[in-house]
Formats: sequence, C-alpha cells, structure tokens
Amino acid sequence: MPGAKRTASGVLGGVLGLAGLSAIAGVLVTATVTPTVAVAGAAASSAIKMFDELPSYLEVDTPMQPTTIYALDENGDDFELTSFYDQNRIPVSYDDVSQTLYDALLSSEDPRYYSHGGIDIIGTTRALLNNFQGGSTQGGSSISQQYVKNVLIQKCEQEAEYGSDEQKACYYDAIEAEGVEGYERKLQEMRYAISVEQEYSKDEILIGYLNIANFGGSTYGIEAASEYYFNTTAADLTLSQAATLAGMVQNPNRYRIDLPDGTYTNADGALVNGEADGYSATKTRRDYVLDRMLDDGKITQEQHDSAKAEEIAPNINPRETGCGAAGGSAYFCKYVQQTILTDPAFGETAEDRALTLRRGGLKIYTTLDFNIQMPAEATMTANTPSYIDGMDFGAAAVTVEPSTGRILALAQNTQFSEDPSVTDTQPGYTSLVYAADSAHGSANGFEVGSTYKLFTLIDWLENGRSVNEVVNGVNRVFQGTCDGVTIPNTQKIGNYGNAGGYTGTVANFTRDSLNSGYLAMATQLDVCEINRVAERFGVTLGSGGSVTESNFLYNVLGDKNIAPLSMASAYATIANNGIRCEPHAIDRYIDANGNETTFEPQCETVVDSNVAATAAYALKTVMASGGTGVNANPNDGTDLIGKTGTHQSKQTMMIESSTAATTAVWVGNSDREVALERTYYNGTTLNQLRYPIARDIQAAANIHYPGAAFPEPDGNLIRRVLVDLPDVTGMSVDEATSTLQSAGFSVTVGDSVVGDQPEGIIQRQDPGAGQAAGGSVVTIYPSNGEGSEVPDVTGLSVQAAFSAITGAGFSNVERGDCSQKSNAGSGKATGTDPEAGTVADADTVVRVNYEARSCGSSNSGDDD
Repeated sequence: MPGAKRTASGVLGGVLGLAGLSAIAGVLVTATVTPTVAVAGAAASSAIKMFDELPSYLEVDTPMQPTTIYALDENGDDFELTSFYDQNRIPVSYDDVSQTLYDALLSSEDPRYYSHGGIDIIGTTRALLNNFQGGSTQGGSSISQQYVKNVLIQKCEQEAEYGSDEQKACYYDAIEAEGVEGYERKLQEMRYAISVEQEYSKDEILIGYLNIANFGGSTYGIEAASEYYFNTTAADLTLSQAATLAGMVQNPNRYRIDLPDGTYTNADGALVNGEADGYSATKTRRDYVLDRMLDDGKITQEQHDSAKAEEIAPNINPRETGCGAAGGSAYFCKYVQQTILTDPAFGETAEDRALTLRRGGLKIYTTLDFNIQMPAEATMTANTPSYIDGMDFGAAAVTVEPSTGRILALAQNTQFSEDPSVTDTQPGYTSLVYAADSAHGSANGFEVGSTYKLFTLIDWLENGRSVNEVVNGVNRVFQGTCDGVTIPNTQKIGNYGNAGGYTGTVANFTRDSLNSGYLAMATQLDVCEINRVAERFGVTLGSGGSVTESNFLYNVLGDKNIAPLSMASAYATIANNGIRCEPHAIDRYIDANGNETTFEPQCETVVDSNVAATAAYALKTVMASGGTGVNANPNDGTDLIGKTGTHQSKQTMMIESSTAATTAVWVGNSDREVALERTYYNGTTLNQLRYPIARDIQAAANIHYPGAAFPEPDGNLIRRVLVDLPDVTGMSVDEATSTLQSAGFSVTVGDSVVGDQPEGIIQRQDPGAGQAAGGSVVTIYPSNGEGSEVPDVTGLSVQAAFSAITGAGFSNVERGDCSQKSNAGSGKATGTDPEAGTVADADTVVRVNYEARSCGSSNSGDDD
C-alpha cells in the first residue's frame, strides 16, 4: 500500500512467525493503550521499541471528490448542472451531521471511542486472537483505525486506475489480509491511529471518517449516502435511517439498499437482501445497531421499538454524472468537460487533468446563463427535429458576450449520448458539439458561407477603401492574387439564385450578400491577406489548423470548415470595437481546499476601432429592410449587425449581434450533402430555419444583455469616391453602356433627342464627362439624326449671319435683340438664340442678336 511499504514484518522480522507477532501485538496493545501497566521483560521492551520505529506519520490527503459543474439560473443564482466522479462524495462539517447518526455509529462500531487513545484494547485483542486462530482480520478496529484504513485505501485508489486489477488488489490488501500480513496491517494501523489521535481532535477524526467511508458502490461519505439512499441530508436522518447507514459501514456492498434484486447470493446461489425479502440482511444489521444504541442509553425503549418496527424503505435519489445528466445543456457541458481535459490549468498531463475532473473535487462555475440558454433550447426544439430521414441533419446555436468572450448559451438539435451502441445505430444521437472545434467537442466545423465575407470587408477598409465605393460586381470569371502571385481560376462562381450581379457599392454588396461583388473586391485586394485577417480574428479551421494553410479566390465566400463559435467570436470582435475576447465557458473554480481561481477575460485589439465601426455600419444593412438577415431581426429596437451565409445549398448560417451579445446559428448537413432549400420540416425549407432560431435567441439576449448604439463610422471610409466619367457621345447605346458600367457607373438610356449624330448614336449624356461619384447613374440620349448645330455667327454682318444659319439647315431665321452702338454701322451679329452649338431640328426659329448704329433701321445688313 502506498505510504505503508515499511511494514511491521520488516521491522519485527519475519522469523518471529505468526505466533511471535501475535504475542508481540498483545504486548503492544497493552503497553500502548494502558501505559500505566508495567510490562516486564526484554522481549516486551524490544517489541515496543520496534513498534515505535514503525512509520508514524500518515499524510491525510483530500479524498476523491466529485467535480461539480454550475450554471446560472434565471435569477442569477448558481445551480448544479452535473458532476463527474469516481466516488460520489459530498464532504460536510461536523455540525452538518445529526447526533443520532454519531450515536448509531459509535454504539455499533466503537462505543469507547471518546475514552481510548486511538486503539480499543478490547476489540483489538479479540481481533488478534481471531487472527491467531486462522481467521481473517475483520472487526475489532476503532474508528481511528478504520479512518486510517480508509485513508490508506483512498491513497491507493487515487494512484491506481479506477476499476483496475491494481486498485482491486490494493483494496483487498487493505481490508482482507490474513495471517502474518494481517498482523502487519493491524500493527501499522495501530501506529498510524495513535499518530492521528495526537494530531487531530476526536470530532475531526469522526467527521473525517464519515466523509471518507464507503457506503456501497460509488457512494462515499455520509452526506452523499443520505441523499442517495433516502433523499435527505445527514442532518435530517431519522433514527431508522441513521441506524441503517451506520450499519452499512461494516460491509457496504452487502448492506446497500439500491439493488432491488439483491446484493449477494446465499448458499443456494439465490440473490438475497433485496426488495422481495425486505432487505433482510440490512434490516438485521440495522436492528443490531438499534440494540447497541439502546444498551448505551442513546435512545429510549420506545424509540428503539418504533424504529425497529419500520421497514427498510429506500428512496433512491441517484446523483447523475457526466454530461448526459445536463439535459438540454449537455453540449455546453461537453465543451466545459473538454476544456478541463485540455487546459493545463487543470493539470500538467492529460492523465492529471482526467483525474482532476473525476476526483479533484472542483466546483466549476461556468458562464452558462439560463436566461439565454432556456430560450435557445426552446427555439431549437420548436424549429428543428433531432434528425431527418435521408440526411445527417444538424443545427447548433451559440451566444457569446463580446466584451468578455463568455459563452452565454449553447444549444443543439440532437440528443446527447456518449454510448457508441446508441450513437452508431440510432439517428439523432451524438456527443459531437457542432458549435465547437475538434478540441472542445470533437466536431470539425462546417463551411460558413458568406459569413466569411467579413474578412474581405475588413481588409477593404484597412486598405483605406470606402464602403460607398462602387465596384463592378457583374458576374464573370475573376482572377485573384496571393501575396502578389496570380491564383489560377477558370471557374465562374454563381450568385444565389443565379443572379447576374451588378455594379454597386460595397455596402450594397454586403446588404445583398452578392458573391460576384465580393469576388470583385477580392481581385483588388489579396486573398492571402484576407485569410490572414481571419486568422488575426482568432478564426481557425474546425480541425485546429490555420485558415491560411490554403489560399484560393473562392475562400472569400466561406468554403473552409470553421466552428460556429469561432465565427461568433469574430463578429463579437466587431461589436466590441475591434477588441477580441477569447471565448471561454468557465468563469472561476474552487478546488477541494477552498482555493479560488478566476479566469479573467483574455482580450486584445485586433482591428482599429474606426474600421470596426465602419464594418458595423455596413453590416447593419443586413438586418434592415431589404437585407438578407432581416427575417432574423427581433425588431425590438436594438441596434444590430449581422450576416447570412450559405454554402452550396448544404450549409447555412445566421450571425447577428448587438454591442452586448452575439448569436451564431448553423443549420445544415453534419455529414452528407443534401440540398436544404429542397428539403422541408413542418412546411418550411431547411435553409430558412436559421432565421427564427437566431431571432428568438437574440431577442432573449437583448432583454438580459441590453445593447447600445454602434459607434458612428469613419467619415473617410464611407466617403463617396469620385472617379473619371468617360465621354460616350458618338458611341452606340451598347458601347456607351458597356463603357460606363466598366468604369463603375449605372446607366439609364433616355429618349431619343434631336441630334446631329447619326440616328441611334449617343448625342449627349447627363452628367457630362469629367469627375463624378462612383456608381452614379448616367443617362445617355441617342440621336434621332434629324438635328443640326446652330453655327457661331458672332462678328458677321447680319446678312452674313442669316446666310450662315440657313446654310446650316435652319429655315426660320429672324432678327433678335438689337443693341444700339454709334460705330456699329448698319449691324453686326453678337450671338444667336438658341446659342451657338445648340443642336436643334430644321424648323427651330433661330434669332440673330446684333448691334447697329440705329436699331430702327430695317436695312438687312450693309457693312460699314
């Protein structure tokens, strides 16, 4: 046994044999317990000397305790979500146990407990004589000795794998050894018991024993036993219940009362001590305890008789263990479990962390908030089935707090099970946490679709480009670059619904989630740089790899497998002014010794606040009228950003966020590839299910975590960008349209106008060539071919002006306004109305304005 390798036989010498050890033990018992009695003889003195040389210090480690996981209920109070344990134990203090239980235990196990010094001479002598006669070393031990025995068993169990042959051998060695080995154990127990009595008070030893003792199966300690067998506490046990539990410690698995079929077999091979025989063995043992209590005067005859008349009536209240006990929060529990098993804060090695989880007695206080979790579970149940025939259907939702990274809710459509016989054969059962990556839930993520466009948007803004800049987003085959090197691409990637795309602003591309628009933006950026932006935002592949491992143009549309939680964190970063806080599920924990460790938020700035604010400005359009995410808006007045995502009709996402809470929802194929828009559940196509789920969860989050208005965008990043507007007059309508669209303008064709261009050729445009805001609408006017241009006749005589105008094709020429001037002679033209350069049809009246010495003259225009 660990801590007791230097045994009595090693000190006293095996040559003495069984008889010698028996004799020495008798001397030691007498000398140790009644030192005032003279013990004569060299052998006795030598035996006492050698006994004193036995190891005396017993390190009392904290016994195995369950690790308990807590969440916050709707009132903000901590409540137990589940626990993990090898031994179900709930340590209590001395005052938490009823006096009735103490009386029952001491009367039946150690009536002289408060008067001896750790060894009961009468009981121990009886046991030694029994062993000398060939019996096993059972009974006769004081409570202090039994405490020592349990401490030694606990040490062995903590160092051996649970349920292993090594652990079983240790247990047998501690309680069942016979002959010389029995004396070895008894003598070492005695030595340790004396030491323990010198170090601890009687009450401390008694409660220590009750906290460490086994009560059958995996139930340890009086509080766990009270809850398990009778659904009560150690402080509220009835006399019959106390006597029953006190009687169990002699042989816990024989007297347990949670096996209705029986706990052991009789000589005939039949199970006994079950429900059918009224738990007869346990009842007999209980009645023995009651008799001892009566003899000791701890109870009255009336109490004795009344308790004896009671049947053994178990009220089994199992303490469920593992994530399966966490109900709809099982997948969050699994995330927490994986955190403990992988975080070095809980142990240096994987084995250490596994033992900490099952035996460390931690109280884990998580970030889960049932104000959000319960609505998340409810809407998931209302909107999704656990499985759909013909596909591996999955759905997951996760909500995080942007300012801290705390995971507030995590829900999933499937039923939780870690039993391969269930998960491999029954649809809708899994232990995979779809919202998490492989390290935190064994899932590998999913294609996140257009939610990945966020990183192109951020890269665009970080390059100083405006969301109101116009880009030609007409669909075509695009070419991108990676660190300046062209990425080969011959594929024309479609838009949703096979839309052809358009020339428009980045803000509009974001609102409409236009693939070709974002591909056009990416061609003006760098794909590797875009993926590095995602990496900076903490985004990794669901498998744990880097999103920069491969770089293709279509990456910007979200083809990589990423955990929904990772994407939620990225959008939470925008909501938190560019500061990313690592998602976490544990706020703090308290170890078995009462030491508290708090996990502070791990936050860092990954993008400038002005860029984050401008990205939010664009992402708000997604949640507004006309945006692709408007159906997920709870319309409660909360300022929201968001983004939709669909990947090849098999995966969908909806991410939305206030400044205080971010919700990401994934609905799709967990394995196979089935078109979601052609598959229905309750009359709704599967690709539409993300909207009500996200809406309901975000609505709950908005109530309990109210969001504020998003910051104003950077004025420079929302500026209207002026670009060159080409001159398209003289071009055909098609040529003019193509030229303008390629330059980033929208085009409207106006009615034909009188023009001197050939019919159908552009006569004029509005606005005219020069500088204009990118994306402006340019109206082009084709010529009807019937117009002429009014010539410039300034300086000509009136007569010559008339001739020039009629020569240009105008038949109606008249004198216009006259300005009298002394040296003007008979008249000179000063201009026309319409003015020179105007294109008009032949019937247009053209008036010649002139100056003359006398405006009253009707001379048709003689020169001076």
